[in-house]
Amino acid sequence: MTPRTALKFPLRTSLYPLMVAICATVFFWLMQPSAALARGNSPQLTVYRSPTCGCCKAWVAHMKSAGFQINDNVTSQMENIRQTYGVPEKLSSCHTALIDGYVVEGHVPAADVQRLLSEKPDVIGLTAPGMPAGAPGMEMDNRSDPYTVFAFTPNATLFFANHNHS
Repeated sequence: MTPRTALKFPLRTSLYPLMVAICATVFFWLMQPSAALARGNSPQLTVYRSPTCGCCKAWVAHMKSAGFQINDNVTSQMENIRQTYGVPEKLSSCHTALIDGYVVEGHVPAADVQRLLSEKPDVIGLTAPGMPAGAPGMEMDNRSDPYTVFAFTPNATLFFANHNHS
């Protein structure tokens, strides 16, 4: 037996199955999309909306087009939802969404939600009170009213962004 043959034989019987298993594992791992890639790295937005509000559907479509994954919940219990998540009545709108521990109330633009997630301020969430014309989901022909998005805490309402201001 030559030294060369002697090396092949032990390698084949002892390490070969291990090497095949490692290669197969790596191959299958590389072929599977990661959870982040499968979701497209887009955050999960849980939306609660009234069954009678069409503008909420349009806002959900706006958020989907911005890359958010949507968990859409149609409910007639909107007042209870807002109360549960700490949305003051004076800041309420027609739908409430949850994302990464934050509340998003009303027709807040996707860019503001992305900024919220990036900056991670110590707030309950964001709100676009009422139903401002020209906000995402509230498009009305050529009408585009100025509106403000606020951040809110249990004790304060804070400026976050202005929209459609000249």
